[in-house]
Amino acid sequence: MKKKVVIVTGASSGIGKALAEEYAQHGFNVVIAARSTDKLEELAKNLSEHTGVLSVTTDVTKESDCKQLIEETIAKFGRIDILINNAGISMRAIFLEMELDVMRQVMDVNFWGTVYCTKYALPELLKTHGSVVGISSVAGIHSLPARSGYSASKYAMQGFLDTIRIEHRHQLHVLVFAPGFTASNVRVVALTSDGTPQGHTPRKEEKMMSAAHVARRIRMAIKRKRRFIAITFAGHATNLVKKFWPALLDWSFYRAMKKEPDSPLK
Repeated sequence: MKKKVVIVTGASSGIGKALAEEYAQHGFNVVIAARSTDKLEELAKNLSEHTGVLSVTTDVTKESDCKQLIEETIAKFGRIDILINNAGISMRAIFLEMELDVMRQVMDVNFWGTVYCTKYALPELLKTHGSVVGISSVAGIHSLPARSGYSASKYAMQGFLDTIRIEHRHQLHVLVFAPGFTASNVRVVALTSDGTPQGHTPRKEEKMMSAAHVARRIRMAIKRKRRFIAITFAGHATNLVKKFWPALLDWSFYRAMKKEPDSPLK
């Protein structure tokens, strides 16, 4: 039997890197995609000790790159069993002060990157009755203030993947996974109102979940064919409270985000 094949976008760091390591340790052939060629090559070298690896330099905002990612995967391994749309970017600014190009950049990565990769992988995934995964956020359950572009992209991604699930309900597994705050560099490179990276994190990274823990939970959720997972108390509470008292979430989210260092909220 051929080994199963997983594609992970945004694999050069954080959750994406941890996912690649997790699946390599469990016997999958792993395809890693990101913009940083150097980081991909270093990761591929480490993973090759455990399994077959393909690294493809990929900018998910470019449709041609996403198509090439899928074509190279099929050329090397002949199949796709899991596509994990992990590539993502965040932002922090109130909409009134934000340049619209920031919104476009976030949507291009988080939403269109998922659309492009899924579009070209879907025919192969249907052959294997495989899984499509979108890495979402609490911001995709209820909007976060000063994260308008990020929340919009996660809402859009979830709506898109829910539709794919319904259209192929007997042939395809679709998972939307909301991990909560995870230790990574995503907040360091988050865009500010003018599109420049904020260069620091406003949160205590050492108190967050590890990327390795999140990767294990994602793998188990895929294995069990779950459709939506929020693994933190905040995620579960948000999902529940939104149904009955959304105004409370508005107040509590605003209060929490306002307390962040250098918060753009007044």
